[in-house]
Amino acid sequence: MDTSTRTPNTASSRLEIEPGYQSGFANEFATEALPGALPEGRNSPQRAAYGLYAEQLSGTAFTAPRGHNRRSWLYRIRPAAVHKPFTLLPSDRLVANFAEVPPTPPNQLRWDALPMPTEPTDFVDGWITMAGNGAAEAMNGCAIHLYAANRSMKDRFFYNADGELLIVPQEGRLHIATEMGRLDVEPFEIVVIPRGVRFAVSLPDGTARGYICENFGALLRLPDLGPIGSNGLANPRDFLTPQAAYEDREGDFELVAKMNGNLWRADIGHSPLDVVAWHGNYAPYKYDLRRFNTIGSISFDHPDPSIFLVLQSQSDTPGVDTIDFVIFPPRWLAAEDTFRPPWFHRNVASEFMGLVHGVYDAKAEGFVPGGASLHNCMSGHGPDADTFEKASHGDTSTPKKVGDTMAFMFETRTLIKPTRFALETAQLQAHYYECWQGLKKHFNPEQR
Repeated sequence: MDTSTRTPNTASSRLEIEPGYQSGFANEFATEALPGALPEGRNSPQRAAYGLYAEQLSGTAFTAPRGHNRRSWLYRIRPAAVHKPFTLLPSDRLVANFAEVPPTPPNQLRWDALPMPTEPTDFVDGWITMAGNGAAEAMNGCAIHLYAANRSMKDRFFYNADGELLIVPQEGRLHIATEMGRLDVEPFEIVVIPRGVRFAVSLPDGTARGYICENFGALLRLPDLGPIGSNGLANPRDFLTPQAAYEDREGDFELVAKMNGNLWRADIGHSPLDVVAWHGNYAPYKYDLRRFNTIGSISFDHPDPSIFLVLQSQSDTPGVDTIDFVIFPPRWLAAEDTFRPPWFHRNVASEFMGLVHGVYDAKAEGFVPGGASLHNCMSGHGPDADTFEKASHGDTSTPKKVGDTMAFMFETRTLIKPTRFALETAQLQAHYYECWQGLKKHFNPEQR
């Protein structure tokens, strides 16, 4: 079926096509918007069908082991090289080298949600870096951003050379038109845009807000399940990758690139979303967090949060990830004679948390949808005083459902360094520490 668009110079026209999806995680996909656009038996024929150009997009080294190698072949109207030179687009909102941020305090930190912008702001202009580690130029570590936008990207396209983007919408749907097809994403879903893939974001609801984890290191993957077995957690079939859909538009457009934390702009005379067909395993994908198959204790004790792992970026140390993306979805708590909320803890890892919806079961108040918290390496944290008292005296003889919630965590093996903005913004809750000050002394050496 011909899913091309030959339309006037407007971004809204991309909404007219209903996205189609292919199921599976990092599969060897093959999709074409015109019959016969994919070459048979080879990747780079002397002359591609329909007068298209063949172009390879590589997400890993050419010599990576077959099980880790990620690349796709694109068949497009014009190669990605066709644009004018880039010039610097000044921005003080982004950070990509976390050796240059202020000293990291060992305090527990928590923020209110970003306000919606009052000036016209699209998805790219709406980013602000909150924290991170490593450096984009070293291809190691991550940056954590918040976004808030009130305008669709009009005649503007973006790609990120620094890393892949894990986007967690909190409010407002995103219509993401990429080189490789279109994705509609809503709160409770996530989307991953690979490094280098060009895209534009429209806002069907007029405004949008959420979180971004920018992964500088190894590509996100599904974790091994070990003793859990062959099923559970995020099932590969629930990940959706777009089918080919292209634009054939000419006009005055802007291509924005992010490289080493800086934004660059170039004039481009056509839509770069002009891929008519593609095949490979390096492509955008989305996942509905409501499909996560939660595992938990049915006897005693609150299990480690690693059982809520959706995606991981592995490091060179076995068993220690560069990034873990963990969620805390609705679930049943059934453990008896057990303190059911997360216990008090100090970790060698560092945790940046966000809340998509509802209330997090370890915090009775103050942690709001769109907000965030940061508990760094060895900073003590856990349930607030009210949650502790209720959970310590609650009835554990019957199961309890934690419902109407969706929280998540970006966990890293290295310190997550807050930016100057994060440490000075009005959204920083100055009195967050007080949620633990009400914890009472119960110690009595004469009574067990």
